[in-house]
Amino acid sequence: HISGSSSNSGGISASDVSTYFKLVFLGLIICVSLAGNLLVSLLVLRDRALHKAPYFFLLDLCLADAVRSAACFPFVLVSVHNSSAWTYSALSCKVVAFMAVLFCFHAAFMLFCVAVTRYLAIAHHRFYAKRMTIWTCAAIICMVWTLAVAMAFPPVFDVGTYKFIRDEDQCIFEHRYLKSNDTLGFMLMLAVVVLATHGFYAKLLLFEYRHRKMKPVQLVPAISQNWTFHGPGATGQAAANWIAGFGRGPMPPTLLGIRQNLHNQHRRLLGMEEVRSERRLGRMFYTITLLFLVLWAPYIVACFWRVFVKSCAIPHRYLSITVWMSFAQAGVNPIFCLLLNEDLRKVLRAHLPTYWRTKQHLPQDEAYCIM
Repeated sequence: HISGSSSNSGGISASDVSTYFKLVFLGLIICVSLAGNLLVSLLVLRDRALHKAPYFFLLDLCLADAVRSAACFPFVLVSVHNSSAWTYSALSCKVVAFMAVLFCFHAAFMLFCVAVTRYLAIAHHRFYAKRMTIWTCAAIICMVWTLAVAMAFPPVFDVGTYKFIRDEDQCIFEHRYLKSNDTLGFMLMLAVVVLATHGFYAKLLLFEYRHRKMKPVQLVPAISQNWTFHGPGATGQAAANWIAGFGRGPMPPTLLGIRQNLHNQHRRLLGMEEVRSERRLGRMFYTITLLFLVLWAPYIVACFWRVFVKSCAIPHRYLSITVWMSFAQAGVNPIFCLLLNEDLRKVLRAHLPTYWRTKQHLPQDEAYCIM
């Protein structure tokens, strides 16, 4: 009883501690998201070696997360500071909710398209290299934004669908019982897209498992008729021997090996270094996709709970944790991109200030002298 009275006299309650923690955590998410996503976007834009399809998609994801952090999260900060209350107009609440849902579906659709292109890059590389131009990437990005708008825009006209949820400290889609509105179709679309994305990565993993041991090249020996080598294994020496006067009899037949080389000059084959590069990109994008699933899955479960259970009461602590996990998704992507992508790290080191680069390459004794 004495300790309780002393805590009350101090003016510090559990709600104050929770509010302070939320403000600090969300402020950290905003700073990390803006700094990390803008840094990765700047690296992709400045280095021409990164002007390729996967990095264009990564650029789109990073810019979307940066805009989400700058446009949506500050309103959550204000609502938390005002004791979970919305102090703006109802129209502004709908706009913020629309943007939050838009960026969620944009990330889901973009990660699905990335999974499809990752599969094509490994399993059908010639088609991928020929068709995946900058205009194709632009068309895919425009299609993703169009689909995201199509999913986020209709609830704007539904009365009471976009509103401020006090337990979540944000304006968002109000998930209600399935007989009340179209919440079930809204959530099923998101779940299907996420599952289909992981399905393509599973298909890619299965393809790599089946092709982990390739058949060795079988060399066919050339046929020799009086020093005129010809056949599938010929290297062109027959023509040189004939011109030099070593040949006897009729001119050797057309060299099939040369024909095959000329026929395959324009074929786009996937070398071992390209295979490693595509696999590294695949691991990076799958990590981003897995993080999206891990950080959004608890909130999606809570939404389905509201849809299928009438008059359900979700524990406040669980709902609060799931909401803040979904916020954290906007800040973790650039961190893992820099950790898992060697090309991004090389570009980052190349653009570091001269002082840090020289100090990094100095011997240890000289570095201590500078310090």
